[in-house]
Amino acid sequence: MKKMAAEFIGTFWLVLGGCGSAVLAAKFPDVGIGLVGVALAFGLTVLTIAYSLGHISGAHLNPAVTIGLWAGDRINAKEILPYIISQILGGIVAAAVLYIIATGNGSAIGNFAANGYGEHSPGHYSMLAALVTEFVMTFMFLIIILGATDVKAPKGFAGLAIGLALTLIHLISIPVTNTSVNPARSISQAIFVGDWALSQLWLFILIPVLGAMVAGVVYKFLSKK
Repeated sequence: MKKMAAEFIGTFWLVLGGCGSAVLAAKFPDVGIGLVGVALAFGLTVLTIAYSLGHISGAHLNPAVTIGLWAGDRINAKEILPYIISQILGGIVAAAVLYIIATGNGSAIGNFAANGYGEHSPGHYSMLAALVTEFVMTFMFLIIILGATDVKAPKGFAGLAIGLALTLIHLISIPVTNTSVNPARSISQAIFVGDWALSQLWLFILIPVLGAMVAGVVYKFLSKK
């Protein structure tokens, strides 16, 4: 239960911090934080939770990460479902809190930082571009996570490497899909947007999971003695 609570709180913070910065602060008149600020916000949420709650649950904060770690023989299969449920619930509660805040001045939620492709991509990128982006970004994210947390890696720096990796991923891919690489983050926002966000949600669940699984298998091969 402690692990599940840590995953719930951690994913809550990731969605509130990352999506909150996109919804509330990215385009704030004159002093908005822009894409760089949003990218940093997502990285900082992972960085802060990795060092505060990572010793309890591992700070996955992401169903794709949990499945990728399983594919890399880092966790037991029985942990997958409880972790994923906790992550999705944490994301949804964070989205609910963000909805209350975002509508507090009478504004509509707009795209609510939901992930999308085609006309719902920030840069109007195609479904194929979105698919390739989410697969490659999640693949690299898991390679970095698996490598940084390897017993042979320098101790104490995993959270920093992982947080910076997520920042870089967002710097690359926000224009394409608003950056998912995390089904829990995508589900939480899509529920409140509905309509197109739910119809395109399949890509942001399936592709990150596939990218993570492939990364788990590849890293297992790379690290084999």
